[in-house]
Amino acid sequence: MGNIRVALLLLTLSICLFPQLSSAQLRRNYYSKICPNVESIVRNAVTKKFQQTFVTVPATLRLFFHDCFVQGCDASVIIASTANNTAEKDHPDNLSLAGDGFDTVIKAKEAVDAVPQCRNKVSCADILAMATRDVVALAGGPSYAVELGRLDGLSSTANSVNGKLPQPTFNLNQLNALFAANGLSQGDMIALSAAHTVGFSHCSRFANRIYNFNSQNPVDPTLNKTYASQLQAMCPKNVDPTIAVNMDPITPRIFDNQYYKNLQQGMGLFTSDQSLFTDPRSRPTVNSWAQSSSAFEKAFVAAIIKLGRVGVKTGSNGNIRHECATFN
Repeated sequence: MGNIRVALLLLTLSICLFPQLSSAQLRRNYYSKICPNVESIVRNAVTKKFQQTFVTVPATLRLFFHDCFVQGCDASVIIASTANNTAEKDHPDNLSLAGDGFDTVIKAKEAVDAVPQCRNKVSCADILAMATRDVVALAGGPSYAVELGRLDGLSSTANSVNGKLPQPTFNLNQLNALFAANGLSQGDMIALSAAHTVGFSHCSRFANRIYNFNSQNPVDPTLNKTYASQLQAMCPKNVDPTIAVNMDPITPRIFDNQYYKNLQQGMGLFTSDQSLFTDPRSRPTVNSWAQSSSAFEKAFVAAIIKLGRVGVKTGSNGNIRHECATFN
């Protein structure tokens, strides 16, 4: 009878602990014996790409976020579609991902595999995680020790993206629910939203806020009036959909806490951005991080490390791809 109780207790513990097992293998210096210089190899490749175009920063950062939220951090978003399968990257919510993000990971993977000891030993998912850390630092943001040990995913379908990514029209409740589904708190969500301090958006993603907002207000009343006029000038009605504007109009090439200062001034580009200030539940956090860049950076590092643990593939659930855009 005692043995049965012990067995049941162990079974219960394993069920309770199972959700955490996916990230259990992640650790710093995972490749220290497999490919000792992997982090410097990736950093050099990312730096070279960054020197070619600043778009490398927001493109890689968004790629990591979109990847982790769909099927976990497994590089499935990088897989190219085939005649028999429409992959994640070709879902409408991913079509705005800039090609420079994909190119950054692919170039870094090529650099890693050019070292005989490292060839086919480092996953694309880990390279994306390292590259994300590197672009944040290159743009003036905090650096941090990245956890490694992810495997690459074995599937990538456009249908898997449905309902998994936050939309620019989301309010705080919708944002919190989506992030909570990935084990992330409201604080994590507010910290990660500051990725909008770099990069750009196409006019179609926020046109609803500057034209025909509702029957009483043609312009969203939470938008700073001067900022709204500037957006209208850059994005006239029936605008070319390829036109894009900086998400942070003040310091668009610096990863900093200006994002929160913008929200205080009614200069959040998306409804989902501005809602962090207009909603009294999240406003104190915005105010705190607008005042203290060090507090923001600490929160951002903690949040992006947590993001990197979402849905990590282990064992037979993944492998190490020879090429990031195709399955082995």
